[in-house]
Amino acid sequence: MPWDRNQMAERAAQELADGMYVNLGIGIPTLVANYTGDKDITLQSENGMLGMGPFPFEGDEDPDLINAGKQTITELERTAYFDSATSFAMIRGGKIACAILGAMEVSEKGDLANWMIPGKLVKGMGGAMDLVAGVGRVVVVMDHTNKHGDSKVLRECTLPLTGKGVVDLIITNLGVLEVGHKGLHILECAPGVTREDIRAATEATIVD
Repeated sequence: MPWDRNQMAERAAQELADGMYVNLGIGIPTLVANYTGDKDITLQSENGMLGMGPFPFEGDEDPDLINAGKQTITELERTAYFDSATSFAMIRGGKIACAILGAMEVSEKGDLANWMIPGKLVKGMGGAMDLVAGVGRVVVVMDHTNKHGDSKVLRECTLPLTGKGVVDLIITNLGVLEVGHKGLHILECAPGVTREDIRAATEATIVD
């Protein structure tokens, strides 16, 4: 069976190593905080927090303690707080090793579209453009197809871009794909999913 949201987040957490400073985007990526285990990972939120803990248990929520997606979170003993200017200085200054982000589309060249759909209300681009330009590695976590069954892993993105050639790894409900120079490489399939299933659901070029 394809991975569910939590399984995708758990798989994304496997990409993280001790000592990393990591930013989690809204949506599925926020769930990664629950799967870092014993790794010494420091999670950064662009609204001004370094050292996010997992989501709180029901009844333990603090409405004043939220991540960039306005979800209630927990703090750690080493948590630090600061203003947005300092937060984005970390991001733009290359201090964040990895960003795990959601996406509406990703191309075979690593182009990312995740900030707007033309014609729909846009509250703002958020921090995604700064993240993809400033972090060391970008991992995208998303469903492989949209609700109509159309591939979200494309030869060329059709939506406005967040960044060009910025994505290193794509984790979907079907498997894990690495962005290469000539196309995408299938690194792993979800349980019960074959390489042929991934190829059939992917518009982008898969080279192996």
